[in-house]
Amino acid sequence: MKKALGVFFPLYTTTMIMLLGSGLLTTYISLRLASVNVSGALIGAITAANYIGLVIGGKIGHFLIARVGHIRAYVSCAGIITAAVLMHGLTEFIPVWVGLRLIIGLCMMCQYMVLESWFNDQAEPNQRGVVFGFYMAASYLGMALGQMVLMLQPDLGLSSLLIIALCFSLCLVPIALTTRSHAQQISPAPMELKFFIGSIPKILASTLVVGMVVGSFYGLAPVYSSLQSLSTQQTGLFMAVSIFAGLVAQLPLSWLSDKYNRTLLMRINALLLALAALPLAILPQIEFHLLLGIGFVVGMLQFTLYPLVVALANDMIEPERRVSLAACLLMSFGVGASIGPLIVGALMQPLGGNILYAFFALCGVMMMSLSRTVKKDEEQFVDDAPLPHIAMPDSLMSSPLSPALNPSFDEQMIQESMPAPEVIEEPEIDAAEAEVTESEPDIILQPDEPEHQVIVIREPGENKPGSQDDDDDEGSLEKAYTMV
Repeated sequence: MKKALGVFFPLYTTTMIMLLGSGLLTTYISLRLASVNVSGALIGAITAANYIGLVIGGKIGHFLIARVGHIRAYVSCAGIITAAVLMHGLTEFIPVWVGLRLIIGLCMMCQYMVLESWFNDQAEPNQRGVVFGFYMAASYLGMALGQMVLMLQPDLGLSSLLIIALCFSLCLVPIALTTRSHAQQISPAPMELKFFIGSIPKILASTLVVGMVVGSFYGLAPVYSSLQSLSTQQTGLFMAVSIFAGLVAQLPLSWLSDKYNRTLLMRINALLLALAALPLAILPQIEFHLLLGIGFVVGMLQFTLYPLVVALANDMIEPERRVSLAACLLMSFGVGASIGPLIVGALMQPLGGNILYAFFALCGVMMMSLSRTVKKDEEQFVDDAPLPHIAMPDSLMSSPLSPALNPSFDEQMIQESMPAPEVIEEPEIDAAEAEVTESEPDIILQPDEPEHQVIVIREPGENKPGSQDDDDDEGSLEKAYTMV
């Protein structure tokens, strides 16, 4: 565990800083618009645009990485996000903000794909569970810490945007200083959507409903808190407690999921979510400390639904289709996260902020109705079910490449489902040509990234890559990163 934390510490740091800025930006925009009496429908549209960008980015990110490589893709996306964040301070025209959130969501998904490619390339097969667990923890901590910034910086002016832009700029530093620049490129698994709609339609529908809950929470829970007359600091604490509850709940959920029937657990979880959300849906005003307690319970329940649905879906699908299944579940979750804020935002104006948690209660009832009986589910289980439960962040913090980190998937199956692009082998050089080139300076074409060639001219006798000097350089860069 210590080895995994040490080797991947720069990537975990990058993930946490990036999601700190993302979490702060989402809450900032909702509070900023609510403070100037923008309708809930428009706030929901801006939130939905971010999630639509995340869904689209899952397709575009692969082509961008294949075109310019991992580091260039990450750096360019971080630059675009930083510029888009600062653009929020130059105009208050809502359609422009919708476009900016779409762009930010798209670029963030590209960054997720780069990070998860590096994790997959550097993690040993026996380390994938630990690596994925730390990645999930860094994601949740980053989102929660982003809300805590509002307690220290309650101003909703330009200074908050500068802090967000600073986060997206700083997340470049660990990537820029990494010495492992040649991560193996993998392709997202093909989505066999038609097959899964026919075989597990209720699982996909349940994933859609969970996405509606989580997407509505991130975008409109700050609006609900502002309608409850909470201050910016109180809103930040409420959001941080709710998100942190999702991290706390993952470990006990994994134990319960491996010990008890998952269909029954999902129905109980959905029922408890509906019951826990009722007080916030009914009471027009609620004392702040009680609000924190109920928000913590609701957060635990809503952030554990997605891992349960994924675990149950894997139990019903053959091993060779599970990587493709993960991609379909991510897409279904993202579509739900785009729909939910639009529905709740449109209802907030006439019905008030309490409609958010009334919607959560309704979604809990829908989840119960979509879950079949335990006996029917067990009849559809495949031979190796149940698989070990894997704690994971919701799909808004991961990309279509995340299945490559899932330790419950066979590595050979992952390589077959997510193949790397073909590498063109260099032609062999015969002995006569080798003698001629020995006396000349080495001119070597090194593929820095796909479709880009870097010419390195090396004099005879000069050390080549992989020598002791390279090891020294790597150590120097690691020391430089530690100093930064």
